[in-house]
Amino acid sequence: MRSAWVVLAFGLGIAAFCAHDPAYAQSADAVLCDRVAADPDDPDRPADTKGVATIAASDVATAIKFCRSASGGSRRAMYNLGRAHAVSGQMTEATAAYRKAADKGSTTAMVELGVIYANGSGVPKDEAQARRLFEKAAQAGNPRGAINLAVLSEQSGGKPMDQVQKRQLLAKAAEGSSPEAQYQFGLMMQDGAGGPKDDAGARAMFEKAAAQNHPGALERAGAFALSGRGGPKDSDAGKAYLQRASALGNEDAKVTLKRSECSITIADKRGKRVTDLCF
Repeated sequence: MRSAWVVLAFGLGIAAFCAHDPAYAQSADAVLCDRVAADPDDPDRPADTKGVATIAASDVATAIKFCRSASGGSRRAMYNLGRAHAVSGQMTEATAAYRKAADKGSTTAMVELGVIYANGSGVPKDEAQARRLFEKAAQAGNPRGAINLAVLSEQSGGKPMDQVQKRQLLAKAAEGSSPEAQYQFGLMMQDGAGGPKDDAGARAMFEKAAAQNHPGALERAGAFALSGRGGPKDSDAGKAYLQRASALGNEDAKVTLKRSECSITIADKRGKRVTDLCF
């Protein structure tokens, strides 16, 4: 298979980008668009592109220029263009770009467009349309689509999302690299929500998300390791997880870590923990 190369000169340095599949061949404009505006959570993002959580204000004009130029043949560039317009407060332009990208199959654009409709940001509020967009993205395996669909169902005052459906969507999303989807799927398995309780499966999901520094997953992985839930007991690993979660500000991890340092637990007649004695 042929390799398509794009070589760009930046000052005195030269950066080379290779795509081994012609479908992923990139123009110089597309490379520059990704460089300043790619979403790190976009499944369309090239593997060799880190992405930026938020487009820097100083890069907005550059992003709009190059993403617009590259958007004709790229749904990813069109989505990135929408991000750039949104950062600059141009919601009409952002909505139009997201809609075009979504029509081309960008699940991340579907999610962003759904958020716009759910909040009524520059368009009439339309929860039904938001639900359709989230559901379409979720069915395609987008983790944010699954999570937003569940949140919308729970907050809209309507019928809560079916837990079996929610678990199925999160299970599909968790197959990817999303730590949030893995964490949420782990919580459902931990609690037996929408399906059988599965401590071993939950622990595996928490550990996958913890490897990506998800605070909640670090806390859960630590608690599971300390207690031997879903696998062998490992106090050292448990404390290490909890210390990392605590450093990221997780309050539950701080409490659990403190409790792990206490040698005596006082329980009532029913065996429920009352307090801990630390020395």
